[in-house]
Amino acid sequence: MNDQTSYSPGTPIIACQECGLIQRMRALPEGATARCSRCGAPLYRERRDSIDHVLTLTVAALILFVLAHSFPFMTFKLEGREQVSTLLTGVIQLYQDGMWPLAILVLCAASLVPLLKLLGNLYVLLPLRLGRRPWGAAWVFRSTEVLHRWAMMEVYLLGVIVAYVKLTDLARLELGVAVYSFVALILVMVAAEAALDPRKVWERLGPQASTPLPLPATTALLSCHACDQVVRARALRHHARLKCPRCGAALHRRKPNSLTRTCALVLTACILYIPANVLPVMTVISFGKGEPDTILSGVKVLIAAGMWPVALLVFFASITVPVLKLTGLSYLLISIHRRSPWRPRDRTLLYRIIESVGRWSMVDIFMISILVALVNLDAIATIEPGPGAIAFAAVVIITMVASMSFDPRLIWDRQETSHARQSGIRV
Repeated sequence: MNDQTSYSPGTPIIACQECGLIQRMRALPEGATARCSRCGAPLYRERRDSIDHVLTLTVAALILFVLAHSFPFMTFKLEGREQVSTLLTGVIQLYQDGMWPLAILVLCAASLVPLLKLLGNLYVLLPLRLGRRPWGAAWVFRSTEVLHRWAMMEVYLLGVIVAYVKLTDLARLELGVAVYSFVALILVMVAAEAALDPRKVWERLGPQASTPLPLPATTALLSCHACDQVVRARALRHHARLKCPRCGAALHRRKPNSLTRTCALVLTACILYIPANVLPVMTVISFGKGEPDTILSGVKVLIAAGMWPVALLVFFASITVPVLKLTGLSYLLISIHRRSPWRPRDRTLLYRIIESVGRWSMVDIFMISILVALVNLDAIATIEPGPGAIAFAAVVIITMVASMSFDPRLIWDRQETSHARQSGIRV
């Protein structure tokens, strides 16, 4: 999308959510992705028969979801005793150990949120496929898009792999039917996400704005973060609260109090990062003996056991990623506060990376939930979660919320472009 200045009257337009640049939409070949010419962020992609494909995959995913939650997941055998676990056993055990915040987090991220996303897609797409518009379709579909980043089944699977490697030297493990169903469920949901074209859904719920350009300098356009609709601010001037006419989401030129909220969340995460690394995240008790492990000591144990790949994975996900997120967000906040014009495209790319990698730090929390579910053989072997796990989970969640609160368009506010001068558009 290189031609940003010659818009024909009535051409559908879209605003980049990362730099705010207004651009015209055009037809794309199958599988192609339109990207912002200024910051490189993906704007939309072309998927043929998107609704039909996603519906089929969603039904298959719901069947696999039931199978994955109905059959044994893994079986732990040691000294003639065995412990059979399901996907929900870890949640129950965490709750019984008094770690109810972790229990709720694991339940939501690994089971409840993916289920809600599947049901939401089915609720919206099936009636649309039949030529009907279900009640509350815009709100439901907007909610499923928000839930996407909190559905972490692939991260949970990584936790399963780490837990399996850690326990192979201690006892015999058997994989149940639920493991294979869970892997298949992840693959099907990834395929459904790749096949989904949200633009096609939103266009059935309401047409994309078509605005002749250039506009008068007094006219401002507001872009909806939920459905990418572009709305003339003048048309909504008399409303006390500006809302998107297509999906009902709140409209604003920039995220309210973005810098203040992000800064407060980053400071909170920095404070919690200390107990997250100092306090034990779990204690392994075998035949009445055991020592508490912190995140770093767990990495050292893996290295001592010769499990270098797993040790590097845990170190990167649990130590490197949180530090890089906190450092990166702090740098972005300082650069905007100082109104730095330095390399805005690179800073936008940094934000994109921060937002995409944060969820993978949950691998340690999922690993703990799997271990406490499997290793629960009383005096023979038991794994107990520690307070450091709660602090670390809080760091992961808070940094994710911080990246969501940050508005990358603030990076570009000082950039004067020929498009803005010629069109007179303010976004």
